[in-house]
Amino acid sequence: MFDKLPKNVGKTDRNFRLAAGGVLVLGGIVSQSWIFTIIGLVVLATGALGTCLAYVPFKIDTTTKDKD
Repeated sequence: MFDKLPKNVGKTDRNFRLAAGGVLVLGGIVSQSWIFTIIGLVVLATGALGTCLAYVPFKIDTTTKDKD
């Protein structure tokens, strides 16, 4: 199912998403804010899968920056 998603998140973008998502999830848990936890989980998922569906309509692909 996930293998058909476009891989459009590059290495630097992925690392940033994983770090930011972790901070958001941790902050959401500590502050008991479910909205920060949900947003953090979405950011973590996009980083882990290497796919951001919000990038598709704008034709953004950060993987091309890794190839240089």
